Amino acid sequence: MTWTRSLAIAFLWCSTQTAYAAYKVEIEAPKPVQSLLKDFLDLSRYQDRDDISDEQLKFMMDTAGDQVRELSSTEGYFSPQTKVTMKTDAAADGKPGVRHILVVVDPGPRTSIASAEIAVTGMAGQQDAGRIARLRSDWSLPPGQPFRQEDWDKAKNAGLESLQQKKYAAARIASSQARVDPDAHQAELSVSYDSGPAFTLGPLQITGTRRYPQSIIEHVNPLSVGEPYDADRLLALQRQIQNTPYFSNAIVAIDDDPVHPDLTPVKVQVTEYPTQRIRTGVGYGTDTGAQVEGRYSHYNVFNRAYVFDSQARLEQKRQYGLLSLAMPPDDKAFVNSINTSYDRTTLEGIDLRSQQVGFKRARNSENYDTTYSLTYYRDELTQENGATLPADTIVTPGKHRALVPGFAWSRRNVDNPIFPRQGNLVTLEAGFALKGVLTDQSFSRLYGRFKQFVPVGRRDIVVLRSELGGVFTTGSAGSVPASLLFRTGGNDSVRGYSYQSIGNEQNGTVYPTKYLAVGSAEYQRWFSQSWGAAVFYDVGAAADNWSNKTFYHGVGTGARWRSPVGTLNLDLAYGIQKRQIRPHVSLGIAF
Repeated sequence: MTWTRSLAIAFLWCSTQTAYAAYKVEIEAPKPVQSLLKDFLDLSRYQDRDDISDEQLKFMMDTAGDQVRELSSTEGYFSPQTKVTMKTDAAADGKPGVRHILVVVDPGPRTSIASAEIAVTGMAGQQDAGRIARLRSDWSLPPGQPFRQEDWDKAKNAGLESLQQKKYAAARIASSQARVDPDAHQAELSVSYDSGPAFTLGPLQITGTRRYPQSIIEHVNPLSVGEPYDADRLLALQRQIQNTPYFSNAIVAIDDDPVHPDLTPVKVQVTEYPTQRIRTGVGYGTDTGAQVEGRYSHYNVFNRAYVFDSQARLEQKRQYGLLSLAMPPDDKAFVNSINTSYDRTTLEGIDLRSQQVGFKRARNSENYDTTYSLTYYRDELTQENGATLPADTIVTPGKHRALVPGFAWSRRNVDNPIFPRQGNLVTLEAGFALKGVLTDQSFSRLYGRFKQFVPVGRRDIVVLRSELGGVFTTGSAGSVPASLLFRTGGNDSVRGYSYQSIGNEQNGTVYPTKYLAVGSAEYQRWFSQSWGAAVFYDVGAAADNWSNKTFYHGVGTGARWRSPVGTLNLDLAYGIQKRQIRPHVSLGIAF
């Protein structure tokens, strides 16, 4: 036993007066066994110590065979043959020679799994045959696989977790056994799970609220009283709570007491944000340059959990400010707010200043976002040098306004919200304006964005992206606010071109257009869980009419790093039409 060996070594340490047993160890064994012995064999672990006595060294050499047998059995080798020899260098400078110890291990045949018997009792065994069939089909140690203690423990626990994940919160391992025949080099596995009763969810029990009303949590709660227990559903509630601006942390759980499985209360413990928060930051992006920003928020205006938010961001090519006042979620989880913003960009020869004031009704759920809005736009577009705009642009100089009722809808159908490998993302937007109703010109506007993730092998991913937009009018779109028109180029668009540099280009100035089309294909090769590389091809056009369109192409390669908040993209792209190489830095977050 390991503890008796350690006790014996400790006793020898205490009882020995003299000590000089400097030695080095070499281990000859197959790679998996060799790595294990280097880490855990006492002879190997203690070789760097200078206080080993001769008695201690002799004890470790004498017991090395037993320890090898114990350690190698965890890798499925139950009949190892161990030979320990020692050679001593000649003495030099009055010091004893260094002792070289060679440990040669022949582990023998590796034990493989002959059979795996999986049984389930309890409610699942009586009423959930499909669940048991999936448990057996997902079992990770089928016959023929090598037997390793670590893999055996993982397989048992994975089966248990799959039961506990849905309905059977009190499931447990009733018994398990690995019967090893060292002569036949085979192992017979058996595990029996007791699923216990099926749990259903009851009402919320909320603790931790002091400043903000519990109704906030109740209104964003996606759970229904009486629905089957599902750990993923509890996580969905947790994320919904943390998506509100009021709570910095949330813990959602149930009591898994098998005596009370019906309508078990859902316990929600929250930690509130302070009433007021100030945040600042600095950064840099290849689209708009260096930036500094500040944000002040008050989460309990009027002592009714109204949220006042103010933001200011100063960038080299953009200046942005926002003020908003939002109500807490209503009983349908919608948040009603009023907003005003100012946005100025100086890009590709265009100075665009956009003021917006509006009302918004929005609901953000686990997989869907829905927004209804009424926004008043007042834009002013001029050339940076003050020159008159060319006649063949759809934009006319001066200020233009529009009152736009709008609708936006997004769906996230991905396997991981931060690092997706499979699934897709969809965003759709629609709006219109009528001339004479605080609007200079009637128009309708449609925009859509689609992203598909396709897994390849164990780690690699293909990412496909498309983007379409259009502004539709009965005549010229010259009086449509320019911020509702389209340009493209830059990060997450057509790489290889500067930000917003694709549009109606006249004498080096790029003007907004009525139509947009962008497509992209990217292959990501992941070398580890954190680091990868990518190659990509982007194509896009922004035009006033499709008969006079020009598609711009970009190709490139880049590095990928999975940071705690999303994938950081470091790209180097070549714009084929403009024959230029441009770097692009972006943080990829699933919209």
